[in-house]
Amino acid sequence: MQPVVLSWSSGKDSAMALYELRKSGEYEVVSLLTTVSSQYGRVSMHGVRVALLKAQAESLGIPLDMIPLSGHPSNEEYENKMRETLQCYKNRGINKIAFGDIFLEDLRAYRQNKLSAIGMQALFPLWKRDTGELFSSIIASGFKSVITCVDTEALSMSFAGRIIDRTLQNDLPATVDACGENGEYHSFTYAGPLFRSQIGFEVGEKVLRDNRFYYCDLIPA
Repeated sequence: MQPVVLSWSSGKDSAMALYELRKSGEYEVVSLLTTVSSQYGRVSMHGVRVALLKAQAESLGIPLDMIPLSGHPSNEEYENKMRETLQCYKNRGINKIAFGDIFLEDLRAYRQNKLSAIGMQALFPLWKRDTGELFSSIIASGFKSVITCVDTEALSMSFAGRIIDRTLQNDLPATVDACGENGEYHSFTYAGPLFRSQIGFEVGEKVLRDNRFYYCDLIPA
């Protein structure tokens, strides 16, 4: 099997991408790669505590690599640190990085261009899946996730902290993508077919940041 690193956000789409990679029988995911805020000690954008991120990797049985970023990193900082990390993978003979992106063409092109510049290849195991169908598949496959962040320009703060299930799918406004592919919401996956054990947590307070994003704190149990 070909070794591949998976860009891991801690959420449901990453989990499903891992599921599809393993199901293909073509790839061995040798590492999870996550950017984290060194200021907050949390996964970038998703707001998940590093302790829970590490618990995910341990339960999945896959090594975790974290790229620390400043509180509000510039694109230059992100690209420099990412390039250094990817070069280390390439030096180990790993030439493919997988992402859980679904339909954002500009993001796909950006990733492909950055990787091809250093002789690496991007994989997109969920690409062009119908997001309504994909949402249903994630639930049917047995993954359990909770919403950790909502963009209040798209969703009410009441969605932060909700379990991702069929009821949630029915409650999402028609203007919101089922999988939150446009950034409407982010999630944390705590159980599923790939996990050796469920990750325990308690729902903490909700905090508004940048006058736009509501984060629901998850406290390791």
